[in-house]
Amino acid sequence: MTYSHMNPDDIGKAYDTITHLWQSKDFKRNNGIEAHKRAISFTDHRGNALDVGCGCTGRFIDLLQTEGFHVEGVDISSKMIDLARQRHPEVTFHHEDICKWEIENCYDFITAWDSIWHIPLGQQKPVLTKLVNSLNMGGILIFSFGGTNEPGEHTDDFMGPEVYYSSLGTNGFLALLMKLGCQCLHLEYDQYPELHTFLIAQKVRSIDE
Repeated sequence: MTYSHMNPDDIGKAYDTITHLWQSKDFKRNNGIEAHKRAISFTDHRGNALDVGCGCTGRFIDLLQTEGFHVEGVDISSKMIDLARQRHPEVTFHHEDICKWEIENCYDFITAWDSIWHIPLGQQKPVLTKLVNSLNMGGILIFSFGGTNEPGEHTDDFMGPEVYYSSLGTNGFLALLMKLGCQCLHLEYDQYPELHTFLIAQKVRSIDE
């Protein structure tokens, strides 16, 4: 499979087949929680929040609700969305491709944990730009990515079906966020020596300034 042939719809269909991995009693529901607690600590504004690639566990939604946020979720996998709605019937979920979705609301907090690394490499900049543009001033963005030295893309079948990944690389993401009017508050290779990396950024100025 060539990279260009694995679009977000293919990713959604792949995830439709492996929802059991997140429903298993062996799934570690604390994955990413401490990182999100750190991100939340950087803001006193507890309005709207968006979970991009929300999946079905609802663990970040639970945390954000506890912290006073009004949360929405979006995911490309129809089965993940169905399960998420069963767990949180009071939450608005969007079955959408984040690359194409026109975000209507503005948010004080956006998380994209282990999700936007599945979008095409050429969509990383447009999607990050869209997310930052959807943040209120002072809003927080947390997302995880492959902390490579250079931009790159690959596929693997670690979870079962073949799945695509892409990254702008650590410096690529940092440069983009600074250009978009954000400051980096925290960067961590949290599973070193694996390249799994997360970044917490805050919107501090308009890109028009």
